[in-house]
Amino acid sequence: QVQVVESGGGLVQPGGSLRLSCAASGSIFSFDRMAWYRQAPGKQRELVAAITIGGSTNYAGSVKGRFTISRDNAKNTVFLQMNSLKPEDTAVYYCGADAISIITGARQGTYWGQGTQVTVSS
Repeated sequence: QVQVVESGGGLVQPGGSLRLSCAASGSIFSFDRMAWYRQAPGKQRELVAAITIGGSTNYAGSVKGRFTISRDNAKNTVFLQMNSLKPEDTAVYYCGADAISIITGARQGTYWGQGTQVTVSS
């Protein structure tokens, strides 16, 4: 059984900062790529940032230079440091973790958290 739990959302003023955390757990799984997505009302879910277990990262163009993704492999935890927040960053942020069976090495698909609301408003 895999669990993915996000935390750290909230209300912040434009120009402010927030740090999101996501912890993935599963006794017979490791997690390769972990990523943050977001979905604003009336819009499709979009990739914000991703990081592999080796530390390779990629970002959406709209957040480059403002957001930083990092991870603690020992704890299967990924973080998203969000600086210089804008009203258009308002969305529900979801964490997705790509699970791999440590028994068979087979990929098990992407597991999702419940989402955390980020609201940027004055």
